Amino acid sequence: MSAPNSAYSILLLSILASDLQAVQEELAQVLAEDISKIDELVCTFLVQPISPETLLQLETQLGETVRELARKALEFACNRCEPEDPEDAPHDVSYQGAGYRRMNHKTPNRCIDTTFGRITLWRRGYRYWHRGVSEPTIFPLELILGIVEGTTPALAGEISRMMGEGGATQRRVLEQAKRQFGVSMSVERLRSLAKGMSEAMERFRQQYQVRKLLDLLAQTYRSRGRYKPVLSVGRDGISMPLHHGGGFQQGAVGTVAVYDRRGNRLGTIYVAFTPESEQPTLTERLTGLITECLDKWCNEQGNPLPRLCYVTDAGDNECRYYRKVLCRLRDPRDRRKYLRWHRIIDYYHVSERITTIAEAIFGPDSREGHAWARKARKMLLKPSGVSRVLHSVGALAAIHGIKRDRKKAFQLACHYIRSRSRHMRYAEFKRLRLPIGSGVTEAACKTVFTQRLKLSGMGWELEGAQAVLDLRVILLSGVWNEVYAEVVKSNNPIELRPYQKDNALAETIAA
Repeated sequence: MSAPNSAYSILLLSILASDLQAVQEELAQVLAEDISKIDELVCTFLVQPISPETLLQLETQLGETVRELARKALEFACNRCEPEDPEDAPHDVSYQGAGYRRMNHKTPNRCIDTTFGRITLWRRGYRYWHRGVSEPTIFPLELILGIVEGTTPALAGEISRMMGEGGATQRRVLEQAKRQFGVSMSVERLRSLAKGMSEAMERFRQQYQVRKLLDLLAQTYRSRGRYKPVLSVGRDGISMPLHHGGGFQQGAVGTVAVYDRRGNRLGTIYVAFTPESEQPTLTERLTGLITECLDKWCNEQGNPLPRLCYVTDAGDNECRYYRKVLCRLRDPRDRRKYLRWHRIIDYYHVSERITTIAEAIFGPDSREGHAWARKARKMLLKPSGVSRVLHSVGALAAIHGIKRDRKKAFQLACHYIRSRSRHMRYAEFKRLRLPIGSGVTEAACKTVFTQRLKLSGMGWELEGAQAVLDLRVILLSGVWNEVYAEVVKSNNPIELRPYQKDNALAETIAA
C-alpha cells in the first residue's frame, strides 16, 4: 500500500459531517453512565476515612471505569464512520483492480481488539462483482481504519513492540496484553501480527536508521574535544537454536556506532539476520546503511568525512567483509578514490591468544604465566607492541620450551598475532581515539539475540526469528516511533475507490 487516496473517506465525511450535533448528543448519552460512576467513586472516597487502602481502591476503580469509558467512546466513533442508510454509501467500489458491489446490511465484527479492550464494529461489506469467482468480501471501513489481524493500529504497534523487547516470550506477551489491554488472542494470531508488522516496518528501517546516524554525526561535530569524530562499524556471529533438529546455527549482528570528539560513544544502530551461508543479507543491509549515511552526510549536507574504523575479531565472515566490501567502497566526495578504513582487530581477542601462549610456555594457572601475560597485554598498547610481544615470546620459548600438549595451540596463537600485526597498532589507534575493542558488537550479540531468542527452552523457525529480529533492531536503534508512524501513514488503501459511471460521485465530493 502506498500514499493515501481520500476519495472514499471524503465521501463518507461529506455524508457524516452534516449531523455532528446529533452525534454529540448521542455520544453524551452513551458515556453518561460511566461519567456518573466517576463522580460517585470520587465522592465515596471523600466521605470515608482516608487511608492507603481506600486510595488504592479508588485508583483501581477509576482506571477500570476510565478504560471502559474510552472503549465505549472508541466503539461509538468507529461505528459512526459509515452511514446507516445503504443508499448513502457508494454502490460499487474498485479495490486492487477488481470491482465490488455493496451489500445492503451491515454485519458485526465482534473481535476488534483495541488498547481499551474489545469492541464490536458494524461495517458494510462489498461482494466481488462476479458471483462464480471465489473472492473474499471486502470491508472498506476496516481497510480505511487500518485494522490488521483484528487489531487497531495503536494495539498492533504496542503488541509488536512487546514482541521485540528483551525477555519476551509468546506466553509473556499474551499475558501482558491481557493484563494491560484486556484483550485475548491466539498464538497463531500473535505470530501473524508480528510477521506482518515486521515486514511493514522493515521497508522503512534503513531510511530512519540513516536519519538517526545523521543526527548522531551532527551532534559529534557540535561536540567539544580535540579529536576527529569517528564512525565505527562492527559485525559478529552468534549461534541461535533452531527447531526440528536444526541444532544451533550462526546468526549475525552488525553495528554502526558514532563517537564524539572526546571519544565517547553517542549511539549505535543495529542490523541482524538469521543463520545464512556467508551472511549475504546482513552484508547487504549493513553496507546499505553505511553507504547511504555517508552519501547523505558528505554530498547532500556538504560535511567532512568522519574517521572510519572497522573493529571485529578475525573470523572468516568479518575478514571477508572488510576485504571484499569495505575496502572497495568509494569515497562519496570523489568516486575515483576508495574510502580509508582503520582495520582494528579486537584487543580482547588478542589478549586471549596471549593467555594461550602463556599457558603453553608456563603451564595453566602458573603464577609466572599470569605475570607475563599481564605485561604482554600492556606491551601490546605501546608503539611496536606486537613486535615486542613476539620477541618476548621467542625468548621465553627458547628458555622454557613449549608444553607438548599445547604446541598446536601455541603455534595458532602466534600465527594469529603475527599475520594480523598491521591491524593491531593499538598505540596509534588510542592516539586517534579509535575504539580498540569490539565490545559494542559483542554486547549487540547479547542484547539482540541472547536476550530475546536464546531464553530457556526456545527454538525457532528462521522466518519467525527474522520477524522478531527486525522488530528488535528497530527498537534498539531508537527509531521505533518514527518507523511505526510511517507504517501507519502508508497503510491507507490507495486502491480503494468509489466506482460510478456518472458524475454524481464527483459532484458529491466537490460539494
